[in-house]
Amino acid sequence: MDLPKFKYHIDPEGNDVIEESDITCVCCGEKRGYIYTGPVYAIEDLDDSICPWCIANGKAAKKYDAEFSDSHPLLSSKISKEITEEVTQRNPGYVSWQQECWLSHCNDACEFHGDASEQDVNNASDATKKQWMLENEADEKFWNTVTDGYYPKGDTAFYKFKCRHCGLVLLGWDCS
Repeated sequence: MDLPKFKYHIDPEGNDVIEESDITCVCCGEKRGYIYTGPVYAIEDLDDSICPWCIANGKAAKKYDAEFSDSHPLLSSKISKEITEEVTQRNPGYVSWQQECWLSHCNDACEFHGDASEQDVNNASDATKKQWMLENEADEKFWNTVTDGYYPKGDTAFYKFKCRHCGLVLLGWDCS
């Protein structure tokens, strides 16, 4: 069975939040061969127990009043309620050191592409660096400090996002 496609999370299996599994989904009661292993914000403990289909169709969010990423960053960026709900309730989240922060641009949520590669960071465009410095209230000296020696899945984390409209690559940032 093909995994559902998500508008804002391009490769959740490649980003290690959807894994092959023989676990029965607590939401639909089916064994579909895959389970979601990313963050879940709900009253019940739903870790590693929801299938990707119940995320995609919104059933898990509705049944458990669950979100799969924090809505605050999108809402504070004035992204519409409809888009925010699609990202947080019908889209897999991603794992970060502290708390994921879904980025936005051109009045829309961005696509999440996973951990930024060394090339993504070392060859970041001026527009990407400028946006990162603006988001993090930083200057170029600080950019150079935090990117020096960067490697994916290290103590300093950069997450690659891409604007769905203009194509600008944005980098989320977190530290252990």
